[in-house]
Amino acid sequence: MRLVRYTHAGQIGIGVKLPAGIAPTGYSDMLTFIQAGETALAEARSAVNRNKVLPDYRELAPVPNPGKILFSGINYRSHLEENPAAILPTYPQFFAKLPSSVIGPGEAIRLPTPESQVDYEVELAVVIGKKTSHITRENALESVFGYTIVNDVSGRDVQFIDNQITTGKGFDTFCPLGPEIVLTDEILDPSQLHVASYVNGERKQYSSTKDMLFTVEELITFLSAHITLYPGDIISTGTPAGVGCFRQPPLYLKKGDVVEVAVEEIGRLINPVEVSWEQ
Repeated sequence: MRLVRYTHAGQIGIGVKLPAGIAPTGYSDMLTFIQAGETALAEARSAVNRNKVLPDYRELAPVPNPGKILFSGINYRSHLEENPAAILPTYPQFFAKLPSSVIGPGEAIRLPTPESQVDYEVELAVVIGKKTSHITRENALESVFGYTIVNDVSGRDVQFIDNQITTGKGFDTFCPLGPEIVLTDEILDPSQLHVASYVNGERKQYSSTKDMLFTVEELITFLSAHITLYPGDIISTGTPAGVGCFRQPPLYLKKGDVVEVAVEEIGRLINPVEVSWEQ
């Protein structure tokens, strides 16, 4: 099942994405849907069977205000190898983004200034489905509600000043999320998915989640031993080689660019690039 948060006729809803459009579930908030568990899923299946479809809608960020957005740093072998300062981690490394940085499909990534050195990063993201603490690796996927896509947009000129990761990656609009959540009934093995990014249609990154240093299960297990996870929390699983800052010459986003990040079995998340002061 594929869930979408959408707007139609001025109303926000949660629907099941079908080839012909969206089947409304009656829910208007994704977190409420996730917390309702099997009750909400049963209602979603009923919505599909009712065969009432909205063909005209606009997709929104599936979880617009996550309680936590946690990113795994240096979690692809190829990204480790392209980064001259990186050290092979013994344990998963994490940093956080703020909910205020989240935007949805089609919304603009806003550069702080025209000269900002802003980068793209395609990432598979995990949406947590239930309260999780000290879970074992064998049971870790039981905590997953579904999967979506994140573009870990990064202001390198700020990030690389004294390793200001949270500040450099936490600007408003620097966490495009979506376009939908694909539930675990459709993605049984998150370790076998191709990921890619494109700038103006030209491919910049291409890899597979099998290149991860730490699997989805290992990331969840490590985090849950230190931080209690709650429904709607997002865990982003890292990016492969090909980011702009390690290219020769470096490639940074500029006004007018269109960035696309894609994950197999989920879809494509597309965002234009603008400049903040020109709002």
